[in-house]
Amino acid sequence: MNIAMIEAAATRMAGHVRRTPLLNAPLLDRMVGRRVLVKAECLQVTGSFKARGGWSAVSALDPAARARGVIAYSSGNHAQGVAYAAAAHAAPCVILMPSDAPAVKIANTRSYGAEVVLYDRATEDRDAIGARLSQDRGLTLIKPYDDPQVIAGQGTVGLELAQQAADAGVDKAPVFVCCGGGGLASGIALALQAHAPGLHVRTAEPEGFDDMARSLASGRRERNAALSGSICDAILTPSPGELTLPLLSGLAGPGAVVRDDQALRAVALAFTHLRVVLEPGGAAALAAALFGEGLPDTVIAVATGGNVDPATFATALERFA
Repeated sequence: MNIAMIEAAATRMAGHVRRTPLLNAPLLDRMVGRRVLVKAECLQVTGSFKARGGWSAVSALDPAARARGVIAYSSGNHAQGVAYAAAAHAAPCVILMPSDAPAVKIANTRSYGAEVVLYDRATEDRDAIGARLSQDRGLTLIKPYDDPQVIAGQGTVGLELAQQAADAGVDKAPVFVCCGGGGLASGIALALQAHAPGLHVRTAEPEGFDDMARSLASGRRERNAALSGSICDAILTPSPGELTLPLLSGLAGPGAVVRDDQALRAVALAFTHLRVVLEPGGAAALAAALFGEGLPDTVIAVATGGNVDPATFATALERFA
């Protein structure tokens, strides 16, 4: 992985994904006692940053492989990103999704024309299912985070952020990034190392599913004891990626951990003060930026996704708005 791959991905996706804004709300800053800048990837095509990695990976395929089709596994956001890119390239697409994924994500993935195969994330091995389908049908597997082209696509967030932070007069700050397997965090970290070295990534994960934070501390890939049980479904992964942990070990600060209620409160505050809709997993970084202790005067959070079930969104507003 290198910065050239990220810049090449940015060229391929020009005109197909959005340059998302860097938002700020003075009243929210006053509430938490620091300046909080929010990179609103919830406004991205498909509702999350995953459109970037999906486009990067599908567009980089050999035409013959792309014609045979692609397969991906995801709780919803990577699914939609790959399905969106596959549809635009007229490539067949199969998506493996956990049966407890939010209904809106399953429905949206199907709406892009993908074939959705459901599995039980607590009892079935998605990697084994994906490998079998890939072999049987001749499909190219696009992993959600442990894929160089996916990481390159996600890294384009960092290219934009480097310029936007400079425009905002910020050359030094922690950048909290919602983290499952670490594809987005590692891509952003590579881009910032090249273009804004004063900005440093810190991963944000839900309590009980902080495998990346523990892995960064120990120096080896740690696993979560459970595979489900947090409202932050978008960022629940068994362990960090084989590619992403080494990248982040050299580039990221210590990982942050947030509670489910803090993620829900961040959803409510984002809507109240920024007028954007987030899903809990997409709000974990904002929660870390808002409620973390010992932070500097300016912090940045990447709001990674807005594909939230109406009932969950209503709960967040009822409890915290």
